[in-house]
Amino acid sequence: MKVGLFIPCYINAVYPQVGVASYKLLKSLGVDVDYPLDQTCCGQPMANAGFESESVEMARHFDRKFKDYDYIVGPSASCVVFVRDNYGRLLKAEEHHCASEERIYDLCEFIHDVIKPTSLQAKFPHKVSLQNSCHGVRLMGLSSPSELNIPYFNKLRDLLSLVEGIEIMEPDRPDECCGFGGMFSVEETAVSVQMGHDKVHRHMATGAEYIVGADSSCLMHQNGIIAREKLPIKTLHIVEILAAGL
Repeated sequence: MKVGLFIPCYINAVYPQVGVASYKLLKSLGVDVDYPLDQTCCGQPMANAGFESESVEMARHFDRKFKDYDYIVGPSASCVVFVRDNYGRLLKAEEHHCASEERIYDLCEFIHDVIKPTSLQAKFPHKVSLQNSCHGVRLMGLSSPSELNIPYFNKLRDLLSLVEGIEIMEPDRPDECCGFGGMFSVEETAVSVQMGHDKVHRHMATGAEYIVGADSSCLMHQNGIIAREKLPIKTLHIVEILAAGL
């Protein structure tokens, strides 16, 4: 099983430690993982802004870079969902079949559903509050949507429960949007900021030291609220906890 590690551009530029932790974690689980060089943006920002045609070349490049891997794994639910749900349509005029959309997984989804570890080496003696991203909940199934009458599940919680010393909390209205939403945060700034404020304070009400999630974009938005309001809580990508001590 050969895995190609996909590191989204904003993680590469702003949160490189998340990419490093992703590689270390996969290696520690016995995965044959490789990081293809010359990766670029997956094209999601252009498509979200109404310039979808500018995403086509990026989709074509991505498909070429990752064509020889059994799995493609990335630490960002929103970027992975963009590839999975849109590349087939964007590349429909290509002579070859787009295979990327069928082999790509969010890192937590891949570890939980494919690797299925029963233990981890990580230790993290802190209280954390789970951040469920909209893409992760409703398009990837990382957790159960609260508005549906289905049994509760949360793959992030399952993985974190393997970490020694951690205490896991969940805020009220656990799968409500934090307000980032890509271009929404740019076009509807006031609404976005208020949603972020409300979300952070619901996390704080759990008594947690950290807000933990699988999408750095959501965490980045909330960290902006935290920094502006000087609030006593921090944000951390889940992979940094799962790889703690490696």
